[in-house]
Amino acid sequence: MIDAEVLTAAEALLTLARSHGLRLGTAESCTGGLIAGALTAVAGSSDVVEGGFVTYSNEAKTTMLDVPADLFPRVGAVSDAVAAAMASGVLDRLPRVDLAVSVTGIAGPGGGSADKPVGLVHFGIARRGRPTKTSHEIFPGDRAGIRRATVLQALALLAVATDKN
Repeated sequence: MIDAEVLTAAEALLTLARSHGLRLGTAESCTGGLIAGALTAVAGSSDVVEGGFVTYSNEAKTTMLDVPADLFPRVGAVSDAVAAAMASGVLDRLPRVDLAVSVTGIAGPGGGSADKPVGLVHFGIARRGRPTKTSHEIFPGDRAGIRRATVLQALALLAVATDKN
């Protein structure tokens, strides 16, 4: 179930994207489709949301989004480079998408390390005709809380990118 805060953020983003005539796409790893789920929970979202990819494994990232396989041994799946490649891959695979977000991270409870702790999430934002941008956050909390925070941050990043003409 999508909570009220996430639903409100999704509705606001859809309204903003609609006003700018933009279509959205997603590439998700640690959220497993929750971003697309939040967007499509809003009635009428089909005029803004084109589609999304859940690419949990490295192989899926490579196969579905053309993320270069050599990135994984060099920088790891949880990295700016992979987040950027995932977001760009959405634009390549879905030609009607104007703006894409990607997320790759460690939602826990295990899988973290000193360099990449549980809660670390990398984001990619790709907008047609512009350089792909990346950022990362370390969110506190349990798996559900980290995933929820990731969805909210992804929606916020899309809103900022949507509003920048």
